[in-house]
Amino acid sequence: MKIGFDHEKYLTEQTQYILERVDNNHKLYLEFGGKLFTDHHAARVLPGFDVNAKVKLLTQLKDNLEIIICVYAGDIEKNKIRADYGITYDMDVMRLIDDLRGLGLNINSVVITRYQEQPSATKFIEKLKRRGIKTYTHKFTKGYPTDVEMIVSKDGYGANPFIETTKPLVVVTAPGPGSGKLATCLSQLYHESRNGVQAGYSKFETFPIWNLPLKHPVNIAYESATVDLKDVNQIDSFHLEAYDETVVNYNRDIEVFPVLKRILEKITGEESIYKSPTDMGVNQAGFSITDDEVVRAAAKQEIIRRYFQSLCEYKKGHFDLETAQRAELIMKDLDLKPEERNVVVPAREKAGDAIGAAIELHDGRIVTARGSALINPSAALILNAIKLLSGIPDELDLISPSILETIIALKGDVLNHKNSQLNIEEVLIALSISSNTNPTSKKAYEKLFDLRACEVHCTVILSQADESMFRSLGINFTSDDQFATKDLFYI
Repeated sequence: MKIGFDHEKYLTEQTQYILERVDNNHKLYLEFGGKLFTDHHAARVLPGFDVNAKVKLLTQLKDNLEIIICVYAGDIEKNKIRADYGITYDMDVMRLIDDLRGLGLNINSVVITRYQEQPSATKFIEKLKRRGIKTYTHKFTKGYPTDVEMIVSKDGYGANPFIETTKPLVVVTAPGPGSGKLATCLSQLYHESRNGVQAGYSKFETFPIWNLPLKHPVNIAYESATVDLKDVNQIDSFHLEAYDETVVNYNRDIEVFPVLKRILEKITGEESIYKSPTDMGVNQAGFSITDDEVVRAAAKQEIIRRYFQSLCEYKKGHFDLETAQRAELIMKDLDLKPEERNVVVPAREKAGDAIGAAIELHDGRIVTARGSALINPSAALILNAIKLLSGIPDELDLISPSILETIIALKGDVLNHKNSQLNIEEVLIALSISSNTNPTSKKAYEKLFDLRACEVHCTVILSQADESMFRSLGINFTSDDQFATKDLFYI
């Protein structure tokens, strides 16, 4: 893989810049957007970016920071699912706590935002409290967004409980957008001001990258990744007016800036140091791009991936037609075609009248597969790929057919699964067992690590189980927007 981004430089400069912001205040509330862990989008559009760069950044600052996690009560109530993990937002909060604690990071508390005593949110609060997690509830802020006098008053932000913090840097994060991070930061600033503490606010989001051109593919890839949120990149007019410098931000930050600036000035009683929404950001990613052509090409591939994903999400009922059409328009704006993804045509050619799949290995070789009576196409593809990588003849079985048949019998006869064909996880478990006694199986098994960051396409919508396994293997996947079966319930 060609590298276009200097991760070490980014980590150093980003840490220094955040510390500079901390030094300018007694306390800094840093709204932390995007994914803390496994930011595969950033790694795909900025080749060389470490998927865990953000959390590594936090571990460098851990002696000076504590973390507040926000989650919107409405998302808990409607069981909103994180598409990348396949878990609900409340479960993701607990996952975040476990993962961050595992790195020695200090979790201050969880804030349930816009709480209206929703039953599911109330149960979640009790669950957290019983596990010893400090939990607060914030209600909708009276007067927001127009009545600044009401917002910055005892009946506005003052109605929220104050969250006691002890570190100079307080990171406010969440499992997804719209979780109330900004409102939580501003509520804390209000209380800190009343307590005589000079507290500041900044925002950290990787995309869009403010010092790249508006139509740079990396920034357009951000729009493609957020088609469901309807985010649109724009020139920051406030920054242009204040500094005569053209920079990029996105519509929601630009739209809210005038109100946010007035709120900050009302809280502090002073003119805001920020002249634009871009001023508020601390993102240094643009300075660590080392090869613009490499990241442009990578971003275009990500746009194609997001196009396929949007079509599938529409077919599954998760996106509306307008959202899917917007993903298509982004493709047309860059004159991109689905077939420019190298694995698409081979997968479709392999399919014929069945289901086909293809994977592109790091050396450019493309491996294809179709399913069989025993295993599905995705599982067959993985086996074919590791056979090729380990130099094992295609006709050799890595797993005894009798073992696969025994598992199929278990699924169908004992567990009553309608679809007894084995998926990736089931096949890999069988392979791992076989590798204990079969040197050939072990040789192939060890090649699984070489599949990370490879590209896969399947001619049908993948099952949830296979999507999860491709993610776990670190494989970037897409699929055509066709269902594998006419059955309405298929996992």
